[in-house]
Order: sequence, then C-alpha cells, then structure tokens
Amino acid sequence: MSGRDPFCQPRRIRRGAALTLVFTSVLVAGAATGALPLGEGKSARDEARSAGPAGHHADVARAAEEAMADGKSPIQAAKRAVSRSGDRWGAVYSQGEYEEFEESLDGQYTGVGLWARSDRNGRIEVTKVRAGSPAATAGIRPGDLLRSVDGEKTDGRPVTEVVSLLRGDATDAPVGTAVRLGLERGTRVWTETLRRAQLSTDSVTVRELADRVTVIKVATFTKGSGHQVREAVRRTPPGAGIVLDLRGNSGGLVTEAVTAASAFLDGGLVATYDVEGEQRALHAESGGDTTRPLVAVVDGGTMSAAELLTGAVQDRGRALVVGSRTFGKGSVQMPSRLPDGSVAELTVGHYRTPSGRGVDGRGITPDLETGEDALQRAGTVLRGLAGPS
Repeated sequence: MSGRDPFCQPRRIRRGAALTLVFTSVLVAGAATGALPLGEGKSARDEARSAGPAGHHADVARAAEEAMADGKSPIQAAKRAVSRSGDRWGAVYSQGEYEEFEESLDGQYTGVGLWARSDRNGRIEVTKVRAGSPAATAGIRPGDLLRSVDGEKTDGRPVTEVVSLLRGDATDAPVGTAVRLGLERGTRVWTETLRRAQLSTDSVTVRELADRVTVIKVATFTKGSGHQVREAVRRTPPGAGIVLDLRGNSGGLVTEAVTAASAFLDGGLVATYDVEGEQRALHAESGGDTTRPLVAVVDGGTMSAAELLTGAVQDRGRALVVGSRTFGKGSVQMPSRLPDGSVAELTVGHYRTPSGRGVDGRGITPDLETGEDALQRAGTVLRGLAGPS
C-alpha cells in the first residue's frame, strides 16, 4: 500500500486508471487495493475503452443511474445491486474512499494500525496490529472482534467500509482525531477511544537469523516493495538461504508481487488470469537468483497477490512452502466509474498458478504443513536444502 501526505491531498482518479484491473485485499486501516498490469502495448485509456462495463458492471451502473434520476442515493442503489449479484468480492466506493485507497498504495496512511478481515459469519476480526500504533498501545490483539466504530455496528459490513470508518474518510479526519472502537475478546466486551496517527506500512523488513538464514518479511505489496525484495536478495550474505515470510500478507499491487517473484526466477510464467474470458499472463523479469535456497512461509492470512507469488515459486520448483493453507483469494476485480463519480469494483475473472491451479476458494497447500512454529520449521528446512557447510 510512501513520501507525501496522501490523506490530506488526495489525488484525483484518472479516468483511464479507474478501469485498471485490481485484486482487492482485505484491508487494514491502511492497506489498499492493487492494480494488475494492463497488457502488452496498451495504455490505461486503451484498456478502459476496449473493456467497457461488461456483465454486472452494466447492471450496477444502471441501478445507480436510475437512483440518481429518482433523486435517491446512487451509491446505496449500486451496493444493493452488487449484493444481489452474489459477487463475494464486489464493493462500491465513494470517490473519496477510492482515492484514499489508491493513495495508501504509496505506503503511508492515517489510521490506528489495525489489519482486519471479515470472517465467514460477517464479523470483523482483527488479524494484525502494527507495533507502536495507537491500536497496539491500547492493547488490541489479533483475534479480537471489532464490533463497532464510533457507535456504528460493523457486523455484515464490507471490510472496505469498516476501514473507511476507522480512517474517518467521510469527514476527512486528520491525524489526532479520536475514534471509538467497540471490541470483543472471548467473554470480554469493552470500548477503546484511539487517536488516529500518520503511519507507514513498512511493507518489507529484513533480519538475519543464526546459521546463515535471512528472513525477508513482506507485509503488503505496496509501491516499491518488489524492488525492496530484490534489493534484500542482492544484499543477502553469500551462502545464506532465504525465508520469504508472507504470513498475514493480505495482498496489494500485483505488479509488485511479480517484481518480487523476479528476485527468485529467471524469467518465465508467474501466473495467468482471465478477464471476461480473455486469457492473459504475467511473467517474471530475467536475471533473478535461482540458486540460493528459498523457503516461503504462509498462513491463513496470506491472500491475493501474496498467494500469486507463493504459487509461482512453488509451481516453478523454486521454493518449498511451509505453514498452513492460504486464504484462497484468487479473483480479479475491475473498477468502473458510476454516474455520480463513485466506483464499483466487481469480479471479472480469476487467476491461476503456472501449473494451472485455481486459487480462489481453495488457497495454496504448503509442502510442509505446520502451525505457530512455521518460522523455526522453515529455518530447519532451509538448512537442509543448503546442505553441509
């Protein structure tokens, strides 16, 4: 989801860019959606013109137009149309919300430091808490349920709407403004009032373990994170193996995930995807490090673009995958502009790993399944791959 203050000076959505393809992540009070490449030799405007609002994009647009003509809310009408369509990942954003999500791809955001997802019962569950954030200071933990934001219940709401409430998008809430959270942990129910802060995603971190093991942790795929992974690989000491930690990575920019894959592959296929039945492909750049031992670590919070990367290094025989089954978010969304300037982001296809495996609803099964000791097991596996020193 880095440099300027994106939430005080949001950029306007370019008409062409508003029709780029995206993978929608479960968002944090600060992570965002990510754009797929538009295809060889095509500009964003060309792609938008050739794609057009197909399928239920047209139905949603029509519902919004009719609501506007009747003096009713086009956003609410569009949301009802998306709900009727059965599109699990479909969402409708106000223009401001969509601008905020695009901006958060730059790596800075105003929020409280919570990553969250909607569970299968429609409840909002905290999946990660940023160290040093207002949420961490308040003692909020992964697994807590977020039941309300400023008195508005969150059950059944799309995660994107909850994120918008946390960040105060409706009022352009600045850093320092208060937000009241209703929380639940087991039998405990309580309220915390936090103050929003300017936070950065710190999407890529690197640390060295014993026995020549380098851990590259990728939290989200924001702008520049793919290059950071490549730099981290380049700077890894000679003879050291790499653990690529993708646990809790809810996705982000697919182009960055492909760049990250290029750190470990010498060209070749990363994934295929379809848009309204038209097949397309994503390829790694040449020149990646194909000899250094590599283990990827994943869990149920590994989603979307992170699953795409995992599937690529697993199918290509480049890495052993350790951990637990990934989330299973492998659908492609295309956003389109509605008459009032809001944006409907609807599913138009799905992606597959290089061997042709579908990910959506299935996830990726690790080569070695393990639990909380995944990082330790990954280190053991890595040392085995490296052989005697």
